[in-house]
Amino acid sequence: MSALPREELRGLFLFEHLSEEQLDWVAANAVLEEYDGDSTVISEGGEATCFYVLLNGAIRMTRLVSGTEVETNRSDQRGAYFGATQFFVHQEAEHTYGATVRALSDVTLLALPSKEFSVEFRKWFPMATHLLEGMYLGWRNSDTVIGSRRRLLALGELSAGLTHELNNPAAAAVRATASLRERVAGMRHKLAFLAKKDIDPELLYQLIDVQERLVKQVAQAPKLTAMQQADREDEITGWFDDRGIDGGWDLADIYVRAGLTTSDLDHVLEQVGDTFIDGAVRWLAYALETEMLMGEIEDSTTRISALVGKAKQYSQMDRAPHQWVDVHDGLDSTLVMLSGKIGGLRVVKEYDRSLPKIPAYPGELNQVWTNIIDNAIGAMKGEGTLILRTWGQNEQIRVEIGDTGPGIPADIKPRIFEPFFTTKPVGEGTGLGLDISWKIVVERHQGDLRVESEPGNTRFEVCLPTVEQASL
Repeated sequence: MSALPREELRGLFLFEHLSEEQLDWVAANAVLEEYDGDSTVISEGGEATCFYVLLNGAIRMTRLVSGTEVETNRSDQRGAYFGATQFFVHQEAEHTYGATVRALSDVTLLALPSKEFSVEFRKWFPMATHLLEGMYLGWRNSDTVIGSRRRLLALGELSAGLTHELNNPAAAAVRATASLRERVAGMRHKLAFLAKKDIDPELLYQLIDVQERLVKQVAQAPKLTAMQQADREDEITGWFDDRGIDGGWDLADIYVRAGLTTSDLDHVLEQVGDTFIDGAVRWLAYALETEMLMGEIEDSTTRISALVGKAKQYSQMDRAPHQWVDVHDGLDSTLVMLSGKIGGLRVVKEYDRSLPKIPAYPGELNQVWTNIIDNAIGAMKGEGTLILRTWGQNEQIRVEIGDTGPGIPADIKPRIFEPFFTTKPVGEGTGLGLDISWKIVVERHQGDLRVESEPGNTRFEVCLPTVEQASL
């Protein structure tokens, strides 16, 4: 079918300022296409061969989001355009349609071949073409570069936090190991000293029996207040002084930390007698301290193992990308990864541990928890309370992350999920964290992400379905 005459073309807002020669080219190269109602005009992902202008009828535009068709626009305005709208951009790969367009009624369209139109458009508007292409490619490249940079910075911060957390138990284990070596050497020396005194083998056997019994008590040592600790040290020091044992104060600290009392020392005295009591209590002190140091090493290495486990859970190392998960595991591992930034903030967990597991991409959900919690930490500036709540409602798991910061101003709250929008100073934020979170929750998991905020009470609520979704 032939295209519109020059006069009708000029009546369309896209072409009203073209020259006569330009209008002639459009008239010569465009064709009219007609589609019945409910028919498909173009399909998302198909090769973008035509630039379309709506002449009559109504159309609807949709995009496929995680397997679900989402309507993005509909129009019956004469002159509305769609299709190969980025025809002016040079790309190595073929252009594809970014959306599906269907006719809501019988429609008439003006179709221009995108490749030929691109060549002419560049001749007609060389400067405008360069500006448009630069703006488009600049936005796309900056999105890629800034997104990568943001992920690297986030990874660096998380690594620094994890390293800080690992350093404490690792350093404790190193210190305890060094002390343990000294105590074992002292214990060997003291045993040799006792042997030189011609101690009765039966007495030595009894001493070892006492040692084993006292060492077993270390694990059940009660937690004492500072006052209780001081009082018990005074009692044991007095016991040592009464029996002429030098350095009783240093020995008393070991015995108290091991959970022993003067009654235990009385029993030792009954077993070894006055002659060997000095050497016996010192040897037992080495044994007790050795046991406590081994307990400290075990505790430190257990903490390291737990931190590594949390890091693996956070990164989802060696795990399938999609699985049934407990959201509390991801929340807890994220708190561990961000512990260095949390600092002195108060953290309150109000978890409903009876909630079922949900089908999800846990690695991506951890990104959501990281982005929201990190923003909450930054908003509170070192003082306040971070609140994490979970509950179930309407076949969904709800996760609420709240903070007591200054809140989000009402005039910018509608924009916080927009890409590149940030309230942070220049250089401190890219504006991509909440945009990424929105896409992960809403598009990837077919859930919902919402926010309520007032000074002292900001709450982000993440809603996730508890049943498998077709898009997953």
